[in-house]
Amino acid sequence: MTMEEGPEPNLATHHHLLDWLEDSASFIPSIPSFFDEPYTEIDLNPYEWWNHDHENQQQSTQTPASSTAITTPTTTTTTTTNQTTIRKSEYTTKKRKQPEEQSTRSQQGKRRNNTDSEEGGVDNEEDGGGGEVQRKPGRKVQTKGSGSGSGNNGSKDVRWAEQLLNPCAAAIHAVNLSRVQHLLYVLNELASPSGDANHRLAYHGFHALKRHLSSAGLAAAIPSGNLDGGSGTPCFATTEPRLFRSALIKFHEVSPWFALPNSLANASILQTITQENRPKSLHIVDIGVSHGIQWPTLLEALTRRQGGALSLIRLTVVDSATAPRPFSASPSGYDFPSHLLRYAKSLNLNLQITKTENLSSITRSSDEILVVSSQFRASNSLLLRSIRDLDPDLVILTELEDGVGGSGSGGFTEEFGRRTGVLWRFLESTSAAFKGRECAERRVVEGEAARVLDGGVGEGRDEWEGRMKALGFMELAFGEEAIDTGRALLRKYDGNWDMRVAAATGGATGTTGVVLAWKGQSVSNCTLWMLAGTTERR
Repeated sequence: MTMEEGPEPNLATHHHLLDWLEDSASFIPSIPSFFDEPYTEIDLNPYEWWNHDHENQQQSTQTPASSTAITTPTTTTTTTTNQTTIRKSEYTTKKRKQPEEQSTRSQQGKRRNNTDSEEGGVDNEEDGGGGEVQRKPGRKVQTKGSGSGSGNNGSKDVRWAEQLLNPCAAAIHAVNLSRVQHLLYVLNELASPSGDANHRLAYHGFHALKRHLSSAGLAAAIPSGNLDGGSGTPCFATTEPRLFRSALIKFHEVSPWFALPNSLANASILQTITQENRPKSLHIVDIGVSHGIQWPTLLEALTRRQGGALSLIRLTVVDSATAPRPFSASPSGYDFPSHLLRYAKSLNLNLQITKTENLSSITRSSDEILVVSSQFRASNSLLLRSIRDLDPDLVILTELEDGVGGSGSGGFTEEFGRRTGVLWRFLESTSAAFKGRECAERRVVEGEAARVLDGGVGEGRDEWEGRMKALGFMELAFGEEAIDTGRALLRKYDGNWDMRVAAATGGATGTTGVVLAWKGQSVSNCTLWMLAGTTERR
């Protein structure tokens, strides 16, 4: 990825994140800026500047065991950075073979050149008389080394990986070990951590089925021989901190998978503050998977708030409120609080960051607005009750969708089928997001997403929606500004992404849940909730 100076970036989307990163790097002397280095896998070494951040972490954050918190001073720190923009890499275009000089017209008319498979499977035919190039639809051949998506818009007839994985799951459920072994042999031959979405899904599904067999006491069904062990599959917890951070930022740039829910959440927080009668401090409880990437944009927006900046902004990061979910882990040594505190200082904001592992340790003051932002946790009843006990002013829930619906209470075969569907949409969308190009950042996010095969899709909306209402929550409508901001953001990404809004019910106005969809199938659902009676307290 080439870093060059260019035109001013889109101020409504990513420039605040870039400012945060540039500001963070400027506080570390003698270390090259993140944006001064070419975007290559090799340049991810060395990582000495993370050691510096790790030393600052103990001084910049407050833990539950400590009775004090580090806050940023309200004095303004002026930091001068070179404005840079990230320009998309110019990927290799179609390659054509040159005709031989002595070829006859008939020979040239028959000569056809295949284009790169990720360019859409088009053949070129050169006419020797007029030099005119005619393009005819060609056959797209999938190979293990192909970096393209699935082709044919992801229709069922080309999703062959699921047609092997799901029958294998059914055979495991039926304890048909001979069929299990046969399908695993086939999957092992076709699976690859690179290539198109089918090969990558086969790779991750193959290893997920092996893990399930081992945990179910059916390890004897795993074929012996030279099988890929899958031990090299990266995930968030095992990634170097700098590569982890780079993967988060790159994925946020090229895919709305998390960028859209984050944008909706930030806009809703700003709307809640605006509705208050008098300025208060803001307290955000982060039970999410953004790892700090979500908050720079919100902090910058708070500086432009009418009525002046808030007196105090508290961010409480909940590390282990539940069993680890996909995308929730982070590597040891990753320190986003120190970067975020520096960025807040440059904006003259009074930010305080606290980490905790227990929601019961969180306290709130009477003059603060308490917002809970939770991602992929609504299936945990105990967690939802703990959120209820905090008496929040606003709860933002973002949940994975399986694109099918239902309760999610079926057996292993049905559950595994739902999970493969979720991972398919992730892998196919990342093929489009990264233009089929292999890179370390893509492997990291895809390896982490593959953890959904071991569990993590959760329940359908009907289940957790009913649970929220039983706890005394009522659903709120998104404001028009939040919806407009989300739609504007979505236009930056691949045209196969879509945003659906649900009509408000029960006398509410506006729109309620917002669904992010890939090729017409749901990916995630973002909703707003408030305890009944909260409006009267304001």
